[in-house]
Amino acid sequence: MPHKLYSGQTVSTCSRKPKDVNQMTRGNPCQLPGMLPNYDPNDSEAGMKILEDLTENVEQIQQRVLEEIITRNARTDYLKGFLDGQFDKQVFKKTVPVVNYEDIKPYIERIANGDSSNIISAEPIIELLTSSGTSGGQPKMMPSTAEDLHRKTFFYNLLVPVMNKYVDGLDEGKAMYLLFVKPETKTPSGLMARPVLTSYYKSNNFKNRPFNRFNVYTSPDETILCSDSKQSMYCQLLCGLVQRQEVLRVGAVFASAFLRAIKFLEHNWKELCSNIRTGHVSDWITDPGCRKVVSLVLNKPKPELADLIEHECNSKSWEGIIKKLWPRTKYIEVIVTGSMAQYVSTLEYYSGGLPLVSTMYASSECYFGINFKPLSKPWDVSYTLIPNMAYFEFLPVKKKNEDGAQYVQCNGVCKENCMEKETEKEDVETVELVDVKLGQYYELVVTTFTGLYRYRVGDILMVTGFHNKAPQFRFVHRRNVVLSVDTDKTSEEDLLKAVTKAKVIVESLGILLIEYTSYADTSSIPGHYVLFWEITSKGNNHLPVLDHKIMEQCCSTVEESLDSVYRRCRRKDNSIGPLEIRVVQHGTFDALMDFCVSQGSSVNQYKTPRCIKSGEAINILDSRVVARFFSQKAPFWEPV
Repeated sequence: MPHKLYSGQTVSTCSRKPKDVNQMTRGNPCQLPGMLPNYDPNDSEAGMKILEDLTENVEQIQQRVLEEIITRNARTDYLKGFLDGQFDKQVFKKTVPVVNYEDIKPYIERIANGDSSNIISAEPIIELLTSSGTSGGQPKMMPSTAEDLHRKTFFYNLLVPVMNKYVDGLDEGKAMYLLFVKPETKTPSGLMARPVLTSYYKSNNFKNRPFNRFNVYTSPDETILCSDSKQSMYCQLLCGLVQRQEVLRVGAVFASAFLRAIKFLEHNWKELCSNIRTGHVSDWITDPGCRKVVSLVLNKPKPELADLIEHECNSKSWEGIIKKLWPRTKYIEVIVTGSMAQYVSTLEYYSGGLPLVSTMYASSECYFGINFKPLSKPWDVSYTLIPNMAYFEFLPVKKKNEDGAQYVQCNGVCKENCMEKETEKEDVETVELVDVKLGQYYELVVTTFTGLYRYRVGDILMVTGFHNKAPQFRFVHRRNVVLSVDTDKTSEEDLLKAVTKAKVIVESLGILLIEYTSYADTSSIPGHYVLFWEITSKGNNHLPVLDHKIMEQCCSTVEESLDSVYRRCRRKDNSIGPLEIRVVQHGTFDALMDFCVSQGSSVNQYKTPRCIKSGEAINILDSRVVARFFSQKAPFWEPV
C-alpha cells in the first residue's frame, strides 16, 4: 500500500525496474516514503526505518518536494510573476530569484496587515513566526500554516528513535526539560506573531500530543505555558527536584537557558527546599494553573528529600551539581553549536561528566536536520538534513584568501582577514542537496511549504560526511553575526550604528573614540556584551577625565540602539546582563594588531576586528583596562 500523506494525498508506487537502485528503498523496492509518513513514536524500529528510507532517497524526495511546492503555489501572486503558469523545476530555478528577508518583507507585511495568504501561499497562513535573527530593529516574521505544525511534530518524533539507538532505557523515567513561552502579539490582521517554539508549545499538536513513553516530562504543561518566566522557572525546577529519582535526562533548548536555570537554582534552592519540606508552594506563585499542578506534584511534606537537596546545594563547590541532584541522568540535551559553543566549558563544570547532546538543527523558517550521532563531542556535531522538510539549495562560499588556503577561524581574532567570504547571490548558481561536496562551505537556501522561495537562511555550513545519500553538515556561523549571548544576534553593522549613537555623547564633551571592539562575556550567567573603547581628548593624546554618569549613559544608549530581540532578552527574559564599556590605555589596539599579525594576519590588510573570540586577545585588552562602566537601566522593549 502507498504511504498516506497528511494532506490526504497518496504516493503511488513507481513502475518496477528491479536493478535501478536509485528508485529503491530498503526492503520496499520502488516505493518512496510518504511526504510525512505517519508512525507510532513509541515504535523506534519504525522510526529508524523511515529515517533510512528518507536518507536513501534524497534526490527523488527533493524532486518531489519541489514539485509539490510549485504545484500548490504556482498561482500565488509571488510565484506567478516568475513562472508564468509553468511548473517546471528548471524554470523555477532560472526565473525565481534567490532572496534575502528584505526582498520578501513587503509580502509578509501585507499579510500581517490583512491581505490574503495567497500572496505567497495557497495554504492559509495561520500565524507569523518571529525570528531571533534580526537586523536593524524588529524581528523577522516567517509565515506558518497548519500543515507546518504537523511537519514539526513529525520531525520531533524522529528524534526519539535516534536517541534510543545510543541510550538505553529512556522509557523508564522522565525528562526534566525546562521549556518556556515567549511574549507574543497580534498583527493588524489578527494573526498571532510569536517565536516558533512558543507557537509549538501553544498548539494542539503539543498540548494534545499522544502519549509517548520516551517523552514524559517532569514539568506539567501548565508550568511550561505560564507567561511569567520567573514563576515558570521556579515551578519547573520544583517539579524536577521532587521527581529527581525519575529523571533520566535534563535540558533546555539552548545552553544559555539551561545555565540560567542553574543560576536561578543557586539563588532559590533554600526556598525550593522549604516548599518540599512543608509540601506547600510559595505564596508568590500566583498563576492558578501553576499552583494547582505543582501542589499535586508536591503532594505532601518531604523533609528527607529537602534535607538531601539542601546538603548538595549547600556545598562549597557546585561542580557536578547536575549529577548530584539528578543521579540517574544519562545526558544533558541543549544546543551547543554556533554561538552556544561558548557555554560548553561551563556546562561541563556543572554536568559531572554527562554527555552534552545537540539533537536538532532548526530555525523559524524551517526545521532542517537531525544529529545522527548525538553522543559526539560538541565540536564534532553534524546534522543530517531531512529531505522532506523543504527543498534545499546551497550557495558556495568563496575563500577570501587568494592563495587557496583552507578555512581557518583563527579563534575569532582576525576574522575579516581569514574567514570565508559569502558568495553574492548574483555571482554563482546554487548547488542542490545531492551535489554538495565533502569539506566545502555553503550558505543554506530553502524553499518551504509555507511560502518562502529560494530564501537565504544566513547560516554558513560545512559538509562533513554523509548518512546513506544525505549530506551531513556542521554549523559554522551565522552570516554577518558578531555578537550573541542568548537568542540575540547582533551584526557588525548594527553594532556600528549603536556605537555611533553613543559616540555622539562623548564627542560633545571633547572626547574622541579612536577605536573599539567587542566580545560576549559568558564567564558569568547571564552573559553580557563588553565593548573595549580607546578614547582621547581632542587636541592632545591624554586620557580624559571620565564622568561615570556620562559613560553609563553611553552604555545605555548602545543598548537602546540594539535590536528588539536583544532588548527583549535584556529587559523581559533577563537572559542578558547590563552592557559594559571598558576603557583601555592608549596603544592597546596597536598591541592587538601586533598579536593578530603574529597569528598570521597581513599587516597590509589588517582591520580591527569588531568582535574578539580569542582568549589571548581578550587578555591583551583586559590587561590594559583603566575604567569600567555598566548600563544602569534596562532598555525599552515591548512586543511588536
